[in-house]
Amino acid sequence: MNRIEHIVLMASYNQWMNRKLYDVASTLSDAELRMDRQAFFGSILGTLNHLALGDTVWLKRFAQHPAGYAALAPLHTIATPVDLQQLAFADLHELAVRRAWLDQLIIDWVSTVQESDLDHRLHYHNMRGVAADKDFFSLLVHFFNHQTHHRGQATTLLAQAGLDVGTTDLLALID
Repeated sequence: MNRIEHIVLMASYNQWMNRKLYDVASTLSDAELRMDRQAFFGSILGTLNHLALGDTVWLKRFAQHPAGYAALAPLHTIATPVDLQQLAFADLHELAVRRAWLDQLIIDWVSTVQESDLDHRLHYHNMRGVAADKDFFSLLVHFFNHQTHHRGQATTLLAQAGLDVGTTDLLALID
């Protein structure tokens, strides 16, 4: 598997897992979604918000790549989150709409990434305003790893609420 095939696989995995998480989370009441479960982002809703906000921040950074990805242009109308712990979406349905939109944007975007793009160094500023200069492919690996990490937390929180997300292994998508 080459690097492009890897990021396409990870984008598909991201979309598949998010659909599963949101399907299960939608069976909970608003109070259960907001319940402080002593997780990094407090609640199931807080964790899902963090994922959407984090993805938005990274995608807006990726939009600055010299390749000028047209698929990321819709992000120009979205404000850059200033706090990754905020409940930007207090309603699961509203958050699910944003999540589905982001996931399709990611799918559409990675299908346009070229192998040569991956060797670029991306200049950006972190959330504290500190300049960074990192290998683009490594940033993509981090982007997808961050999603997997926090989805694992959300899956655990749902399990603690008595719900089963089912198979979560990437192996399910590998031929």
